[in-house]
Amino acid sequence: MQVAFLMGLPVKSAFALLLTRVTEPRASKFMRLEVYIMQRTISAMVGKGSVNHNSRKFRAENVDGSRTRLNIDYCNKRIQTVYHQLFDEALKRYNEKQARADRRIPNYYEKIRSGNQEKPFHEIILQIGNKEDMGATGEYAELARTVLDKYYQGFQERNPNLRVFSAHLHMDEATPHIHIDFVPFTTGSKRGLDTRVSLKQALAAQGFKGGTRGATEWAQWVQSEKEQLAAVMERYDIQWEQKGTHEKHLSVLDYKKQEREKEIAALDSTLAEKQNELETVQNRIDNFDQGAQSIEKLEHRIETDAEFQLPDPPTLMTAKTYKQRFVDPLIKKLKDVIREVFYHYYKALDSYHRLNNTNGRLYRENEHLTATNDRLKGENETLRSELKDFRFLRKVLGSQQIDNLITQAKDMEQQRKQTQRTRRRNTNYER
Repeated sequence: MQVAFLMGLPVKSAFALLLTRVTEPRASKFMRLEVYIMQRTISAMVGKGSVNHNSRKFRAENVDGSRTRLNIDYCNKRIQTVYHQLFDEALKRYNEKQARADRRIPNYYEKIRSGNQEKPFHEIILQIGNKEDMGATGEYAELARTVLDKYYQGFQERNPNLRVFSAHLHMDEATPHIHIDFVPFTTGSKRGLDTRVSLKQALAAQGFKGGTRGATEWAQWVQSEKEQLAAVMERYDIQWEQKGTHEKHLSVLDYKKQEREKEIAALDSTLAEKQNELETVQNRIDNFDQGAQSIEKLEHRIETDAEFQLPDPPTLMTAKTYKQRFVDPLIKKLKDVIREVFYHYYKALDSYHRLNNTNGRLYRENEHLTATNDRLKGENETLRSELKDFRFLRKVLGSQQIDNLITQAKDMEQQRKQTQRTRRRNTNYER
């Protein structure tokens, strides 16, 4: 029997088969042999967004400096610069519309950074396999580097509403992986800046509509990016090994970190609810202000516009004709105005009552925080006073004498504790 084996041929899918021709004295047939398919998991994690670490401005203990030269730095812009590029024009338009100086925003980045509604930016970390099957020092390290590099090339084009300002592919840790930091933004907003930071709206603009808690905009988008990475892997004969809820996390992270991610996800959900609440309050404030402004405009319009002024009756015109031609149309216009005024009045009144309730709760929470802050300030002042006295004693008595007194006091305290332990042991023994 002669068997011809075909070696080194690329495998294009999980269904690829190698056919070998087998010749026998009286018959011929085909033998089907299954070929080994490389399968690897895909890990997608929310990163901390440590740009200095990602760019290697400082080096953590798990970084192998001898391999840092193999990293790929795609971009590393100052986030403040990106904010200026994205939002300065919208910020100018917004500030020009504000009649009140306290409603104007001097620095949009600082507003987002110090606020609670949106994060200034987000980070995703992607990895193929783990350190056992795709380690940075193993035979497939360069393959992982190539696949991740090809994946990143289409990221910005694929995500026009996620402006990337920092992206780095790391080969100097346990497993090759890529960090991508981006600012999510939306355009055409009717609230606040017309171009503003919003992860939810940015992903919605790209077609990811939130559903259940497990199918949020973020979860849908992450799944889509995994599929994009899987498509690149397929071109290099790597099949995506999907493990559902049991998917392996990044090999450099342990179980405790995974649990922290779950806690963060729960906190993100709570934060989203609070963000919606804040948005509702802001919308009501805007409605109240708009209603007040509309009423002022209407008042000015009634006083000045010619359409709301009764002309002098023309010569020889009857009262009936004057009423039909001038008085009745004016009354109709005034009725329309009154309806509009009442609409804005009741809308503003609703917002006022709702805001009162919300402000009452916020006031109570603030009172609690203020009390806690006052207590901490008092404790801090006490500690500061004691520290001042201690420094004064050191100056008067000398550091050496103070140190000796402290040592003696510690020794006495240790002896006292030892005596107490001895007494307890003796008491227990007698019992």
